[in-house]
Amino acid sequence: MKRVFLLFIGLVILASCGKQPKKMALQGLAQGSYYAVTYYDEQERNFQHEIDSIFHAVDMSVNLWVDSSVISKVNRNEEVVLDQIFIDNFNIAQEAAKLSDGYFDPTVSPIVAAWGFSYKVGDSITPQLIDSLKQWVDYRKVRIENGKVIKENPNMTLDFNAIAQGYTSDLIAAFLESRGIKRYLVDTGGEIMAKGEKNNGKPWIVGIEKPAENKDSEQVVQTRIALRDKGLVTSGSTRKYVERNGKRYSHSINPKTGYPVEHNVLSVTVLAENSVWADALASICMVMGLEQSLPLIESLDSVEAYYIYANEQNELETFATEGFKTLLIDKD
Repeated sequence: MKRVFLLFIGLVILASCGKQPKKMALQGLAQGSYYAVTYYDEQERNFQHEIDSIFHAVDMSVNLWVDSSVISKVNRNEEVVLDQIFIDNFNIAQEAAKLSDGYFDPTVSPIVAAWGFSYKVGDSITPQLIDSLKQWVDYRKVRIENGKVIKENPNMTLDFNAIAQGYTSDLIAAFLESRGIKRYLVDTGGEIMAKGEKNNGKPWIVGIEKPAENKDSEQVVQTRIALRDKGLVTSGSTRKYVERNGKRYSHSINPKTGYPVEHNVLSVTVLAENSVWADALASICMVMGLEQSLPLIESLDSVEAYYIYANEQNELETFATEGFKTLLIDKD
């Protein structure tokens, strides 16, 4: 599971010359994880109901665990009216797939399920099973036409889990903007969108987790970053995995091979203009690895990345792009 958690530092400072906007903090559980929304508002409005409604709308559109969601009906080849949330996620996923030359693929769902990283129990993995499922994996063979999803093979299914939480953070951010909120930090299960700064004029401080020994390990901060007006997402392999015959397999599956990746990158944190693209790019980097993904990251405007990987002695090392280095509070 992707892990980025917040380090809230300092106190709200009230100016003597007038009333400062009040810090509002909402939190709870959604989409199988936590959420935390912090914003400053002179009117001290509580947007809990509206934020809960956004989570519900996303669930009813692209949540694979909701039997009546739009994506569940699409995957079952049922008649369904596509809503804007589904269309947005589909288009973003297709764009990410093209950008990465298929290392990101929203049709990888059957293989994800077979390995056990989905809403259904995984099958016994064999090369024959993977080969049979790969025929249903190709983002180029699915499209939206006249308001309907057209598949070249009816057995093809879609999975937007790699971007849905980032998309949700951006939706909540857009809602806050529509209410005149200009300073906020939205964290949906580690997919973060930040705007502006805190009342004391300092940036939001976000902690990046050190790769864990296993899914139950205590969270430890690897480093911290000063964040303003950007989306930030970490994708990692040390908490979300399955074990088969004593071997641990990462949840990052290469759509080209049908197998979990086995390179030495343990986590990638991506900084982008919004959370959904940070989410997509972090997933792409985890599949491609450092050497393959770095040229892609460096070719994109306003995108930076921070890699944590194991060297030949199995010791942790890090690599940050130049723009990311300038934002680090704790220098490696």
